[in-house]
Amino acid sequence: MKPKISLITFGVRDLPRMVAFYRDGLGFPTHNYAEGDDMVMFRLEGTWLGLFPREELAKDATVSTEGSGFGGVALAHNAPSKEGVDRAFAEAVAAGATAVKQPQDVFWGGYSGYFADPEGNLWEVAFNPFTDLT
Repeated sequence: MKPKISLITFGVRDLPRMVAFYRDGLGFPTHNYAEGDDMVMFRLEGTWLGLFPREELAKDATVSTEGSGFGGVALAHNAPSKEGVDRAFAEAVAAGATAVKQPQDVFWGGYSGYFADPEGNLWEVAFNPFTDLT
């Protein structure tokens, strides 16, 4: 298998709210999306982000929709500087994200913070002084 992630899909409870957060709040560009569609895809750099109704995604994967708490997954957005982290973090919070951990110097030598989107999906915003992931 090629070592790459093509698409990350969130199973969401409130699709219009989540579209508004990612498209209108964070400025992620949609791809072939029309209001009322039950799937939206955002073209990102190097991968895609999809939103799909939670019940339907669980049904497609043949798993239960039950589940709560930390799911063991966090997406990451890397910025080229600490100031870039602060700007991206503030933009997400202004768009409706919940601040989980304010950006700060961290144990591994970088700088990062965490926010949750309107349905609780975790995002880390980080500056890595050792590897350019931007």
